[in-house]
Amino acid sequence: MVLQVLGSSSEGNAYVLQNVGEALLLEVGVSFKKILPALDYDVSKVQGVLITHEHGDHAGHIGEVLGYGLPVYATEGTIAGAQRFYKSDFQPTPFAGNREDGYQRLQIGGFTVIPFPTEHDANEPTGFYIWHEETGGILFATDTFYLKNRFAGLSNILIECNYDQEQLEENLIAGKIDAERYRRVRKSHLSYTTCLQLLQANDLSQVNNIVLIHISKDNGNAPAFREGIAKATGKTVSVARTGLKLNFNKTPF
Repeated sequence: MVLQVLGSSSEGNAYVLQNVGEALLLEVGVSFKKILPALDYDVSKVQGVLITHEHGDHAGHIGEVLGYGLPVYATEGTIAGAQRFYKSDFQPTPFAGNREDGYQRLQIGGFTVIPFPTEHDANEPTGFYIWHEETGGILFATDTFYLKNRFAGLSNILIECNYDQEQLEENLIAGKIDAERYRRVRKSHLSYTTCLQLLQANDLSQVNNIVLIHISKDNGNAPAFREGIAKATGKTVSVARTGLKLNFNKTPF
C-alpha cells in the first residue's frame, strides 16, 4: 500500500491510499483533476472517499467526486455543511451513529474505517482509524486541537502538527496575525506540543511512519517539528508535501 500526498495545507488537503487494485481517498480539498494522475486515471479502483469536515480546504471539491459516482462518506453535520459545494444526483453517505454515542465502523472495500470525534470549529468533525490487511492500523487526524481517544494496533500515522505556541504568540505581538486568528488557531488546530503528547500517549512500538500534516507556513516550523518528533519517538517522521509517496505497509518493506 502506498500513501500519496496531493495537498496538505490551508490551500487544500487530499491524500490517496492505494495498492494495485483499490484506493481510498482522504479529503477532497484539491481539484479532482489533480487526483486523477495519482490514480493513473483509473477511477474504478476508488472504493470510497472520506471527508473529515465541511471546510473548503477539505471538502471543497466534493461535487467533482460525486459527479464521478464515487461513494463519499462523512457525518451528517459535515454533509449538511458541505452542501454548498455540490449539486449532484449522487449524495454522500452519512456515518451511522453520532458524536455522543460513537460512530459505527464501516467496510469500504478492503478498508475498515472507524470514525471518531475531533475538536474543530466545524459541524460534527471527525478523524478516522483505518485498518487494511496490508497497512495495519492507520490514524488519520487533522484540524483538531485535541484527541480524547487512544488507539491500538497502530502501524502508520497521519497527524496534524499545525503550529508552535511560542511562534504563534510572537506573530500576534508583531501584528502578523490578529487576536481572532490567534484564538481560532488555538481552538481548532493541533499544536506541536499537543501533537507530541498525543503520540507519546499511544503505543508506537509497531509504527513505521509518522507523517506530519497541515503544518502552518506562518505559525509552524516543519524542519524543527520533524526533528523534534523523530528524536522524541525514535520513529521515521515525514512532513507532508504535495507529491510525497510513502510505503504504508505493516512493515517498512
